Amino acid sequence: MKTNWGAAFQIAAVYVGTVVGAGFATGREIVEFFSRFGLFGLIGVFMAGYILTYMGAKLMRIAAAIGARSYEEMNVHLFGKFFGGIINVLMLFMLLGVCAVMLSGAGAVFEEQLGLTKSLGIFITIALSLAVMVVGLKGVFAVNTFVVPMMILFSLILFFLSVKLPGFIEQVVFIPYAEDGWKAVIGPFSYTALNLSLAQAVLVPVAAEIKDDNTVKWGGILGGIALTLILLSSHLTLIMLPGFETFEIPMAVVMKQLAAGLYWIFVLIVYGEIFTSVIGNIFGLERQIQKYIRVPSLLVVSLLFVICYFISLIDYGTLLSVLYPVFGYISLIFIVLLWMKPVHVDK
Repeated sequence: MKTNWGAAFQIAAVYVGTVVGAGFATGREIVEFFSRFGLFGLIGVFMAGYILTYMGAKLMRIAAAIGARSYEEMNVHLFGKFFGGIINVLMLFMLLGVCAVMLSGAGAVFEEQLGLTKSLGIFITIALSLAVMVVGLKGVFAVNTFVVPMMILFSLILFFLSVKLPGFIEQVVFIPYAEDGWKAVIGPFSYTALNLSLAQAVLVPVAAEIKDDNTVKWGGILGGIALTLILLSSHLTLIMLPGFETFEIPMAVVMKQLAAGLYWIFVLIVYGEIFTSVIGNIFGLERQIQKYIRVPSLLVVSLLFVICYFISLIDYGTLLSVLYPVFGYISLIFIVLLWMKPVHVDK
């Protein structure tokens, strides 16, 4: 079976763009799940990379094989009708919560990096998202195809600059004390479970639209490898930043210190990544709600943004450190069932 490599790279870009949201691009999510555990965090990064590659491809292959048009159909396939319904209600709240975290992250970029108000950043993000949503899935593809390669490039630039810093190896093997050190063990699983269960909102309809199993599989593999690269390089960069846990957007602080000339471009890329995740989540939510209430898309999207806006007013770091681990533990059931489910492809 021939692989459509152009479509595979597009799928990979959408996969990366959906997962690399506010927490990932800013570095806060990586700090929370990996970097604060030192060497154990590095081992966790490799585990998470493997899960994202293998399970991401499997998720999309199953979606394409059963022709699932939304994450709801996917969850019913995995959990059965009754439990699938419960998971879908939970997913609705999780997507809303994560969308609020993304908006709060966009506000944090404007506040911490540009010296403007958080509210202005949130309103600009909402306005731009509404514009892209009008274009539909093509708009989601277009934004990701530009932003994702840039994010990988900048992550690698920061990594190569960090390697040259004194005491790099010492920091890589250092194991700091953490009261909740047990989270270093469960972190890779809850982190990947959270990201994959939420990425469904975009990945399921994308895979169903492409249909071809080989193309979808390679899209997932390439996306997973790219995510592992960004995750690894970001972790190895963050551990070189003193007091990395105190910053809302630690990756931008590193960029300011190591490559000031590229700083503003990087802030724009971080914002672009947050933006693609907002679009992805709202796109998935809108598709879901449309199945129950037949109202104009713009009305649904506007209402979703109003709800997300009020949640996003909570401090970004607080929002991320509270919501993400909780959502991660809920998502663990999803990842176990996905792992157990076979892929049936019609030859």
